Amino acid sequence: MGGKVKQELTYEGAIARLEEIVRRLEDEAIPLEESLSCFQEGIRLSRFCREKLAEIEYKVEYLLKEEQAAQEVKL
Repeated sequence: MGGKVKQELTYEGAIARLEEIVRRLEDEAIPLEESLSCFQEGIRLSRFCREKLAEIEYKVEYLLKEEQAAQEVKL
C-alpha cells in the first residue's frame, strides 16, 4: 500500500491550480491532448470553487439570520 497522504482540496488551492492551468493553456506549444486534460481539470476545479462559495454563502446567510433573530429577541 502507498504511504501517500491525500490532501483535501481547499478553495485557495483550487484557485492557485486554476491560475496554473490558465498559464499553461495560454502556451501555444501545449499539445492538444494536454490542453484537453488541463481544460477538464479546470472545469472540475471551477465546479468545486462554485460549490464551495455557495456553501460559504449559505453559512453566512444562516449566521446573519441567527444574529438578526437574537437581536429581535433582545428588543
